[in-house]
Amino acid sequence: MKQSILGSLSAEAFLKSYWQKKPLLIRQAIPDFQPPLSADELAGLALEEEVESRIVLEKGEKPWELRRGPFSESDFTNLPPSHWTLLVQAVDHWIPDVHSLLEGFDFLPSWRLEDIMISYATDGGSVGPHYDHFDVFLIQAEGKRRWQVGPVYDASSPKLENTDLHILSEFEVLEDYVLEPGDMLYLPPGVGHHGAAEGECMTLSVGFRAPSHREILMQYTDFIADQLPESLRYSDSDQTLPTRKGEIDEKALDRLQHILKEHIEDRSMLAEWFGEMMTQPKHEQPVEEPWQSWEHLIEEADDVELVLNEGSRLAFKEEKKSLILFADGDAYECHSASTRHLAQELCQNSQLASEQWCTVEDEETREWLLDLINSGCIYPLFDEEAED
Repeated sequence: MKQSILGSLSAEAFLKSYWQKKPLLIRQAIPDFQPPLSADELAGLALEEEVESRIVLEKGEKPWELRRGPFSESDFTNLPPSHWTLLVQAVDHWIPDVHSLLEGFDFLPSWRLEDIMISYATDGGSVGPHYDHFDVFLIQAEGKRRWQVGPVYDASSPKLENTDLHILSEFEVLEDYVLEPGDMLYLPPGVGHHGAAEGECMTLSVGFRAPSHREILMQYTDFIADQLPESLRYSDSDQTLPTRKGEIDEKALDRLQHILKEHIEDRSMLAEWFGEMMTQPKHEQPVEEPWQSWEHLIEEADDVELVLNEGSRLAFKEEKKSLILFADGDAYECHSASTRHLAQELCQNSQLASEQWCTVEDEETREWLLDLINSGCIYPLFDEEAED
């Protein structure tokens, strides 16, 4: 039985008392933790064009200078000896050992997880006191970092000017912790925090996807509108003689509200949009030459497991007679019992053993699996990949 990342606290107790409510420090959440990559390997990722990275210098050309990658080796050699931080986003998409850490967060829906950002900081390195709009678990990977935790802040809280960073200009310290490798600090949205490296250190930030109300309204209404024909128009067959010619009366607003409710309250439409949005990958998945047929796939990969691409995202929604699998922003309607079973298995375990998929006989499931492989969502794990 694997050890919980929440220590002695049960998942139920965490969700009831802490999740989106108050911070929590867990000492040795991951005992004997070993960093999944070195600082040099992290810097190597920051050289890549497709990897999102930043460097924050507290004392750069201006206070709290932000530089964006990709970087070059000379960018690193010209940095000062202290007070700077390298941040690399979505490292779990590129490094399988980092991606495997997400298994420890199975007490939350997988579609809520965003990514794992890793930061390397020299002595005194920091990004300033700030708050996030989403939940975050901060896992100390190497060295020590001091975290000062404050109250809840919002958009009205004063910020420093003349910097691209959202740094709080007034920060109240309520708690003060020094985290060592394996320690973890959970922070709900809005909680102010300030982390500074004590010597060189590396920290993993497990973030969660939380669309704003603005995004939800804009994207969902766009999604609905794209599917409606031009022939659907405002109508007022119940119109009566207006008392004042230019007035927008209550009946007109009632008609408009009815139109909005008719579409917004369509839960099947809402589920389809939400599933597609919450599984949109941060980066396009690499796809090698596509498999031309099921027979070709079986011939080459009949004894290997299929695994979820580290950068892919899955979710599902059960309907009365089918199941919709959302994979990397696409929706797959699964009708057969075989497809429904394998879809849920893939969401639960992120892999399918060879005996689970090679014996599939119905055409729907075969086409579905082939589509997922050719889209880059899942891939056959051949021996050389397993050894790597």
